[in-house]
Order: sequence, then C-alpha cells, then structure tokens
Amino acid sequence: MAKRRISDAEGRAALAEATGPAGTDAPRTVRAMAVRFLLEELAERAPGNSVEVRVPPFGAVQCVPGPRHTRGTPANVIETDPDTWLALATGSLSWDEAVAAARINASGSRATLDGLLPLMRSAR
Repeated sequence: MAKRRISDAEGRAALAEATGPAGTDAPRTVRAMAVRFLLEELAERAPGNSVEVRVPPFGAVQCVPGPRHTRGTPANVIETDPDTWLALATGSLSWDEAVAAARINASGSRATLDGLLPLMRSAR
C-alpha cells in the first residue's frame, strides 16, 4: 500500500481549488498538491507495481497489481500533463476521450487506467 504524504483534508482542499472556478489559475503549489493527492489515491485504490503513472513535473506513482519491474524503464507507462490528469481523475474527461485526443502517452500492454477512474468527482 502506498504511503500517504498528503492528508485527506489538505488534498481535498487543493483539489477543490485546482478544479474549481480558478482552475488553471490556481497557484502552482496548489495544483501540484492536487495532482500528487490524486496519484496517492490511485496507488491506494490500485496497489501494485506493474504500471507507472507519470504527471510531470509534479509526480509519479506505481500502481496496479501484476508483474513488477525492477530496473530501467517500466514496461507499462502512462504519462500525461497535470490538466489532463486532474480531468481524468475527477471524471470531467473519460479515458477514451483523452486517448482519442492524444492527451495520454501510454506504452505497454497493461498501460491503461480504464475502469479505475474517476477517483473523485470534480468541484466544477
């Protein structure tokens, strides 16, 4: 199980600000906390090491049960930008929509979060 670093109260407050009316105008530190909070939530709900989810520059997490990688680049990697991650994780953008719009870079046979999202509903 992933170790939580952001409290539920702090994470939900950051998420509300980052996905609320201010949205992309929220301070960088608030957006970073919201992204990391949702990455932690994903790792808690889908513990494992078979998929690495990257949201540069704010964070990355390994999740989803299955074969574990030990060295080098993981076999299953999902990378997206912070705005896309927040939209996916809060349900304002579906996995299929993000893939179709090329807002996700996914490599590997297990590189999908379809069925795991959304994690929380958006404040919008």
